[in-house]
Amino acid sequence: MRRPYWLLLLLIPALELYGFLWVSQQIGAGKTILLIIMTSIIGFAMLQFEGRKVIADAKLQMNQGQMPGNKMLDGLCVFLGGSMLVIPGFITDIIGFTLIFPLTRPIYRKLLYRWMEKKMKNGSITFRRF
Repeated sequence: MRRPYWLLLLLIPALELYGFLWVSQQIGAGKTILLIIMTSIIGFAMLQFEGRKVIADAKLQMNQGQMPGNKMLDGLCVFLGGSMLVIPGFITDIIGFTLIFPLTRPIYRKLLYRWMEKKMKNGSITFRRF
């Protein structure tokens, strides 16, 4: 069954445009642009800090002989969150910040784990050893 990804490609920019218009009516266009720029800068700084932290924690776990499974999912969340922060808009910024923020990241990690488990069970994702 084909999923309507094209609907998301239309819906997300429309929601972001609505968000821009609504916020600019509330606080003004100049402040809205400044807010978008500030959230991008703060998000980029958080991305760098959290990304380095995740990589350091994963290296520490590997040096101790442990598999860094949760840290790898954390790294994926940080990468996805950073990608969303690059896209200008308030909705993507909110999702991006919650993906990067360490207190809300476990929610997404659990969702990613369930998604990957489902894909592995139905054979969509396979792992091979070289």
